[in-house]
Amino acid sequence: MATKIRLQRFGKKGKPFFHVVVADSRSPRDGKFIERLGSYNPNTNPATIELNFDKTLDWVNKGAEPTDTCRAILSYKGILYKKHLEGGIKKGALTADQADAKFAEWLGAKDSKIEGKKDNLTKSKDDVKKAALVAETKKNADRAAALAIKNAPVEEVVEEAPIAEETSEEAPAVEASEEEKA
Repeated sequence: MATKIRLQRFGKKGKPFFHVVVADSRSPRDGKFIERLGSYNPNTNPATIELNFDKTLDWVNKGAEPTDTCRAILSYKGILYKKHLEGGIKKGALTADQADAKFAEWLGAKDSKIEGKKDNLTKSKDDVKKAALVAETKKNADRAAALAIKNAPVEEVVEEAPIAEETSEEAPAVEASEEEKA
């Protein structure tokens, strides 16, 4: 019986969630499986991967073939690297202590890389929020200034001119308009 380590889809449309399972290669994607090894959620950033390391390593050593996506997940979690180091121990190229030290060093580097990515994501989110807040306060200040200008009392400008001149100029205009009407 050929066994595969593959993903079994769950979740609703547009929001997939996967279980990592060991199944017979002839069974359907979401059908019967032998053992559930963990879960994979691609909706989060970075993707959430939970695997039972020992069970998965055991199945890989027994010969279960991972699919392409599962191979990437197993590589990301270090299962394939651990298998590689165990092969070096069997051949005599490494001792168990050296292999454990190399794996611990790799895990530390991987964890720091993941934490760095999470920090950058939260930092970028904070920067976006700060920029939006600054833009909003500027826009509110502009609105307040425009409202103050609109609601400010209008001062009427009255030009003082001699009264005699005004009546003499206005009188012919009134007479001309009366003549035009007739």
